[in-house]
Amino acid sequence: MFASFFPTPRLFFPAALLWTALVMALWYAVARDLGPSLSLGGLAGYAYPPPDANPAAVDVETARNIWLFQYMIVVEAVFVALVRWLMPHPWHWWSVGVSAVLVFLMWFQVQLDVMINNWFGTFYNMVQQALAKPGAITQPQFFGQLATFGGIAMVYILTAVLTAFVTSHYVFRWRTAMNDFYVDHWGRLRHIEGASQRIQEDTQRFASTVEGLGANLVSALMTLIAFLPILWGLSSYVKELPLVGPVPQALVFVAVLWAAVGTAALAVAGIRLPGLEFRNQRVEAAYRKELVLGEDDEARAAPPTLRDLFTDVRTNYFRLYWNFLYFNVVRYGYLQASVLVPYIALAPSIVAGGLTLGVMQQVIRAFGRVEDSFQYLVRSWTTIVSLLSVYKRLRAFEATLRDEPLDGIEAEAAARS
Repeated sequence: MFASFFPTPRLFFPAALLWTALVMALWYAVARDLGPSLSLGGLAGYAYPPPDANPAAVDVETARNIWLFQYMIVVEAVFVALVRWLMPHPWHWWSVGVSAVLVFLMWFQVQLDVMINNWFGTFYNMVQQALAKPGAITQPQFFGQLATFGGIAMVYILTAVLTAFVTSHYVFRWRTAMNDFYVDHWGRLRHIEGASQRIQEDTQRFASTVEGLGANLVSALMTLIAFLPILWGLSSYVKELPLVGPVPQALVFVAVLWAAVGTAALAVAGIRLPGLEFRNQRVEAAYRKELVLGEDDEARAAPPTLRDLFTDVRTNYFRLYWNFLYFNVVRYGYLQASVLVPYIALAPSIVAGGLTLGVMQQVIRAFGRVEDSFQYLVRSWTTIVSLLSVYKRLRAFEATLRDEPLDGIEAEAAARS
């Protein structure tokens, strides 16, 4: 599943994590301060302001972001080249090179989201000022802010479209790598129940699901890196929490606690779902296989056999529906309650008039981003359940090729065959 596409996965993925930690430490220790002398941002009009120019904070921040993008491109290119040299692989440029491109695009989208969050603060403060004092804001100023948002949003849309396009090709290349690998061993794999479906369908589902979960995980971590300091700073506006009283960095405390509660609740509610999803795919495959065999052999697909097979399908679906019933009660109840959490946390500060409308919008939006990142497992649980079932099906191929025993459900199917 992984070795067909990635170079030596047991070394590659730990090396990628180690390299990420190393370049992050290097950025904060040394590289961040080298921007004024090394950045090429001046070629595009984003040079660092001279030290004696008394620059605005936003100018320095923009120049530093441009320098960070350059730094990321360089360190990613070095990593891709090192992996190419040390761990050559026929799918290197797609598995390693395009992965690096996707990571960069996701980080760029997170930075655009930070810009939009800052815009919300400026815009709603302007709205509050205009409502409090007629004529304080002119129409050109108002529409100028809307134009600023439109420019950021346009870049965000173009980046999202490009990311989706590259991702589609990336997933199909991964599927191609798995398909080629399993087809080369078809003689040993063809006896596994539903082998044709596993190669034709499960490889695509596995590649797209793993890529989606991996991309969401990376995006969640990047969002935390970008928004957690913002939420940490905005926590200065929240002096106390309802029923709790003063809490240092209250907004961060609430986001972490609420995400932990939700993750634990959904893990308990959905603990049986992976096995049921896997068994569901197995009984569906058995029913479909009998129907396919009956197309060419009139002795197969007899009504009593089909009734028994479909009874297995129905029984498993009803079990799945029942388990999803209480899982969804917990899931949707938690997500709906999450909408009110930042307002509850801000209640004492709002009532006391301790923040402006713009700051409140920034807090709520930053809180939502940080909370969403901490709730990665909550929001991805149903996808993880589906992935585990697909993984179990493809894992039977791996076990067969390594002469390892099949797991319990696969053994049941082999015994019946």
